[in-house]
Amino acid sequence: MMVKLLVILLFGLMFEAIGVVFLKQGLEQVGEIKQINTAEIARVVRAGATNTRVLSGVLFEAAFFGCLLVLMSKSDANVSFIWPLTALGFVFTTLAAKFYLREDVHWIRWGGIILIMIGAALVSYSEKMKSKPLSSPTAAPAASPRNP
Repeated sequence: MMVKLLVILLFGLMFEAIGVVFLKQGLEQVGEIKQINTAEIARVVRAGATNTRVLSGVLFEAAFFGCLLVLMSKSDANVSFIWPLTALGFVFTTLAAKFYLREDVHWIRWGGIILIMIGAALVSYSEKMKSKPLSSPTAAPAASPRNP
């Protein structure tokens, strides 16, 4: 069952990374918000609602959310296991930014990515440890009280 959950999670994280890439590309086409006011925000929302890349990004983000709903609905899935593993989305998204969007990713960010991966490994390992029974020390025979 654990493998199935991890496969669903990995698909969801790929959907999330693809969605972020599409959103970034679409919003670059829409243009920056020049001022924070109602008219400008409405312009960006209207332009985004008709932009194919933005809509594709929203679709992929919705697919990620769907995967998350499936994961969270499983009775044997703990939130304390699944939710921290969604942080691996930062890994997928940073890789997509580096290799697809050609962003320059500083080595300090890569260090953060490595820490996220270590954290995800610890969370995953803790789930394996939970399923193994703890060996109990052999109980010493109970001492009987002495009568003088």
